[in-house]
Amino acid sequence: MSIAKDILRQLGVVGDDIESAAAGFRNDGVAQPNKFEVILSCPTGTRGSQRGNALDNVFSILMGKVNSDGTARATGLRCSQISFPGRTLDTEADTNIYGPTREIVQGYSYPEITGTFQCGPDMKEKQLFESWQRLAYNPQTWSMGYYDDYVGSVTIYQLNNLNARTYGIELVEAFPKQIAEQSLDYAQNDSFHTIGVTFSYRYWKSLNSESSLPAPIEEMLESIGVDTVRRTNLKNVAFTRR
Repeated sequence: MSIAKDILRQLGVVGDDIESAAAGFRNDGVAQPNKFEVILSCPTGTRGSQRGNALDNVFSILMGKVNSDGTARATGLRCSQISFPGRTLDTEADTNIYGPTREIVQGYSYPEITGTFQCGPDMKEKQLFESWQRLAYNPQTWSMGYYDDYVGSVTIYQLNNLNARTYGIELVEAFPKQIAEQSLDYAQNDSFHTIGVTFSYRYWKSLNSESSLPAPIEEMLESIGVDTVRRTNLKNVAFTRR
């Protein structure tokens, strides 16, 4: 008995439906958690200030280099573990009714996620995240940086058996909030360094169904203007009919 049929029986699928669903397993396969791709789009540290933070923070210069010399791309490919983030609808009980209460959505929230990256002998991966963090503050003056100076994006793709992208999400306005410690041990002569990085971000969006959201501000303003004109015209028409 095939593994696919065993899985389907455990899910309660019976009869001819098993053969049909099993054929789908054989033809389409399943998504595997070890087939993924991570792309780091690091900031350059020059967006938040009109004169550019590069004049004050030397690490903005380093970040410009890692974006152009392939270090950011190589670091993303060295990601050995990460998760598709969750999303929570924040609710509150509606108690102004008789009988069972309803949960009313009041907002939504996104949890931080952690990725694990393998380190090369030159520790470029660690240096990249350290430099990225230092865009949030100036280590020479201890002043804090502008928000737009240190936020970038992280893109995570699911790959199929042919290494083609089938699903993806983007962490919007992301930055490495925490870099985990790395232990050193004489006894570990057959292992290699990895570094854990916890990313904070504003929200994430699906690249399959939300890639164009939110709309550019120009389109939003245009839409608001069109709606305002439409409402004004309808109001005038209603007034004329009176």
